[in-house]
Amino acid sequence: MQVFSLHDEQEWNPQKHIEKVLGRIAEGDVTVACWEPGQVSPYHCHPEATEIYFCFEGGGKMRTPERTVDVVPGSFVVHPRGEVHEYRNGPQRTLLFRVRYGAAMFARRASWGTCPGWKRSDDDIEYFRKFPESLSAEVK
Repeated sequence: MQVFSLHDEQEWNPQKHIEKVLGRIAEGDVTVACWEPGQVSPYHCHPEATEIYFCFEGGGKMRTPERTVDVVPGSFVVHPRGEVHEYRNGPQRTLLFRVRYGAAMFARRASWGTCPGWKRSDDDIEYFRKFPESLSAEVK
């Protein structure tokens, strides 16, 4: 058994959101994710892992190619393997609990509009060339 306190593990950075892996369990990990107001994740997917976010405090919006949903305290969002998604934090600090499980935890990034100078890696370019249907028209 592993036991964690999200409040004890939280870390904040005004430059970028913090995702702190608390433990690795079998084929996955558990993470605390700390977001300052207005921070945005890359538009990305995990080709070989399912990702689940539980909102503990704060909130924002989660976007996929199909829709955008509000993330509020007590809600959780499940992204199946390969689903492209982006989290946009709201006007207050947000504390999320994340679980990932699958063959591998790595991400493929399609875009990151709020990060000046960011460029897709060659591996990311190749992945989205093979799976263009996973992207919305605005990112292609």
